[in-house]
Amino acid sequence: MWLSDFTVVLPDRVVPGGSVLVEDGVITEIKEHAVAGGIQGDGKHLFPGFIDMHGDMIELELEPRVHVDFPMDVALGHLDTRLAATGVVTAYAAVSFSRGARDGERRSFEHTCGVIRALKTAKQAMRVDHKIHARFDITFTEAIDALGDLLVDGQVDLVSVMDHTPGQGQYRNLERHIELRAAHYGVSVEEARAKVQAKMDEAMGSEQILTNLQRVSALCKEHSVAMVSHDDDTVEKSNLIADFGAVISEFPVTMEAAETVVSRGLMTAMGAPNAMRGQSYSGNLSARDLHAAGMLHILAADYHPAAILPAVRVLAKTDPRGLAGATRLATANPAKALGLTDRGEIAVGKRADLCIVDGRDRVVETLKAAQIVHSNGAMTSAAAGLRTVA
Repeated sequence: MWLSDFTVVLPDRVVPGGSVLVEDGVITEIKEHAVAGGIQGDGKHLFPGFIDMHGDMIELELEPRVHVDFPMDVALGHLDTRLAATGVVTAYAAVSFSRGARDGERRSFEHTCGVIRALKTAKQAMRVDHKIHARFDITFTEAIDALGDLLVDGQVDLVSVMDHTPGQGQYRNLERHIELRAAHYGVSVEEARAKVQAKMDEAMGSEQILTNLQRVSALCKEHSVAMVSHDDDTVEKSNLIADFGAVISEFPVTMEAAETVVSRGLMTAMGAPNAMRGQSYSGNLSARDLHAAGMLHILAADYHPAAILPAVRVLAKTDPRGLAGATRLATANPAKALGLTDRGEIAVGKRADLCIVDGRDRVVETLKAAQIVHSNGAMTSAAAGLRTVA
């Protein structure tokens, strides 16, 4: 089936009035002009389907209010629909192991393991290709064995390591962190300050953290699962995570940390909401500044998948390769970093994961392997021969 007369976003350039042939779910031919028949795009943009390597949404879908638990099929079904409607075809659901969580909370030991296993089972019936991103607090020593069991069972597709102890990393600006905690929990600044200080008093020693990092790194290597680092803020930390084999530095906090990881051959990832808004909500490094410095490689949904497309549009204005270059941040680059060799580009031989966008920057249709997983009804693709996934 031909998709004809689209503004096709190729890996290296944008082709107005181009056409793409998809057969058996794969792209088999690309022409730089319109062809007769098939599905007519009337100039709409044809993007590769977006790949989100870090989305925190599933935990909030499972527990939309404190102690209000939703069934996995309801939570994942809603998230699945949201992702497809924003052009995301491959999504890494971030599920966290956090040392500070109590039993029953959504980041507790038992709850997280159960969520990961349930996600792996439920995802088979979803529209989007869901993968599991285990966010691991490196101070959570007692949970390393559980992470190892999940890796042995093939339940985890990506592991990120982090240390959320206040006073460093994402929370190096203590006053800003205290203000955000107060607003989030609806308590006074004084109460928030006391909670933050308590966490700092419980801080783990550097030797134990190093031992834990060694163990997690070895597990990832043993099971061929990529490891990434989260909230790198110093040259020393950046060199350390590079030494242990991390492939991506997520949300680097400072330009110095970003420069270090890039010099060590890692990719960097920043949140699409940061790029769209032009600033980090926590006052850390701006994605736009990192992009301007030529060191931004990946955009992730972080907490809002609808930000990916507008973030790409914003960065396209200053990217040396324009829209084609900015699009790679949410498609080809994460595919390369995470070993997804069958997707991420509109190119012959790649899976036909595609996103059709109209002149108002609305996602009209999203296709996974040439099957419609989202449609707003503005196209006639189903009637023309593409199958809609129920």
